[in-house]
Amino acid sequence: MAGWRAVVGVGGGIAAYKAAELVRALSQRGIQSTVVMTAAAQEFIRPLTFAALSGRKVITTLFGSTPDEVLASSVEHIAVAREHDILIVAPATADLLGKFANGLADDFLSTLYLAFDRQVLLAPSMNTAMWLHPATQANAAALRARGNVVMEPEAGELACGETGPGRLPEPGRIAEEAHYLLARRHDLDGETVLVTAGPTREPIDPVRFLSNRSSGKMGYALAEAAAWRGARVILVSGPVELEPPLHVELVRVETAREMRDAVLSRLPECSIVIKSAAVADYHVANVPTQKLKKTATRLSLELDPTPDILAECGAEIERAQRGQLLIGFAAETENVVAEARRKLKAKRCHMVVANNVAAEGLGFESDENEVTLVTQAGDVIEVPRASKREIADRILDEALRLRLALYSRS
Repeated sequence: MAGWRAVVGVGGGIAAYKAAELVRALSQRGIQSTVVMTAAAQEFIRPLTFAALSGRKVITTLFGSTPDEVLASSVEHIAVAREHDILIVAPATADLLGKFANGLADDFLSTLYLAFDRQVLLAPSMNTAMWLHPATQANAAALRARGNVVMEPEAGELACGETGPGRLPEPGRIAEEAHYLLARRHDLDGETVLVTAGPTREPIDPVRFLSNRSSGKMGYALAEAAAWRGARVILVSGPVELEPPLHVELVRVETAREMRDAVLSRLPECSIVIKSAAVADYHVANVPTQKLKKTATRLSLELDPTPDILAECGAEIERAQRGQLLIGFAAETENVVAEARRKLKAKRCHMVVANNVAAEGLGFESDENEVTLVTQAGDVIEVPRASKREIADRILDEALRLRLALYSRS
């Protein structure tokens, strides 16, 4: 990541002050910023703020005040365009969107935009009526059609007192989007990856449920990593307290039955299926409609097995012969590799990711993991302790190798 350089264009809107937070958020991700301010932006926040945060000169005019400065600055927008990896405009006002869409260039930022031939990220911010106006929507559509990334403004209370879409996306979210655009790989281009994540909740009565300690972090890391590598990602998630990754289609479910239905309905469109969810093994078949009252006597529950989603996927993939890759997870407390091999065969998987959830500081609820990859070909690959995001990439590395092997046999 070190060495990435971004131009941060600041438009003249009340949200201009948030661009200072954006510069800081980019720096935290190893992205150096050069700030370009429009004349209107300087009415809201001073260039000195950005100079202090970025440690670099802030560009505020197209031309200098002396003949030498004019000569030097006449091609500065070209040099800046060539020296940076991404152009981020935040806030991107209605005026700037109109200029960019129609090729108008009357200040440094608009001339820079026309000279910039790399990734462009635009974060609009304006009054709701201005954002929804057909002219603004047409300009945003034209920019997207040219390959620019135009983020959707957030909805909420605006500076004018109205409520609706038009708020600048949070600076951290803009920085995350920029990071994604710079860091993404393309080795999973053309693949559709379905990931299941988190626990399921099986109701006992209207207010209680059976569940487990899964946080969903491993599944969400896999979904994020797959999206960063170019895949189209469908994330089927049980109830978790996590922000969904960027550029991922999120399908929320509660019970094992709901997860089964969601997975099987999307299975035909997927090339890689990764079942990392910790699905509850049992459920109450006949859930009472009223809350069970606490008494001094012992309570017994009759539990039936939940659907075996992984086994159903394995059977369907084998029957359909579409060349799909199936990866299961095995959370074990003993005989980890032996249990993974048993699951691999019983569920007809191509690979099982096994981890010892009894290990201290790993697995459930942790940000780190340590896994063993057991493949259909008999490989046993130890992946040492690392962050779940790093583990996710290692799993996808092996999945890609297995996927290419499937292609070569078909």
